[in-house]
Amino acid sequence: MKVVRDNNPALFFSKKETQAIVAAVEAAELKTSGEIRVHLERKAREPFVEHAQEIFEKIGMTTTKDRNGVLIFIGLASRRFVVLGDRGIHERVPEGFWDEIVSRMGADFHDDRFADGIVQAVHRIGEQLQALFPRQRDDVNELPNAISFSY
Repeated sequence: MKVVRDNNPALFFSKKETQAIVAAVEAAELKTSGEIRVHLERKAREPFVEHAQEIFEKIGMTTTKDRNGVLIFIGLASRRFVVLGDRGIHERVPEGFWDEIVSRMGADFHDDRFADGIVQAVHRIGEQLQALFPRQRDDVNELPNAISFSY
């Protein structure tokens, strides 16, 4: 049975799905100095990627010490999404890394497994962040782990 999802960002995920996504972010960040955020927007402006980049900056993704923040940005009305990495991580990941993340997420999203797709993406991103930016003793959580929204 297909789930009917609300385009209201605060209602898009069930409580259980939200908890799974936040738990995945928290688990990934325990092993890295990197930061991962998920942001939902009811109706993202065009051009889509440029708008996602504006949100990336607006929610503080460029303020991390090592510039190693990653944002999963989803426009609900259009069902479009993008994964953006700040320059510290983007310059160091293998060629095709972001494309692979997006491809796998897209397959899950197509089958209405939005939370599963995000959780798996967070795990893969977290592994890459851990390899490139391992957690340090003095590491602090620089950004919130909760899913953020805009309308």
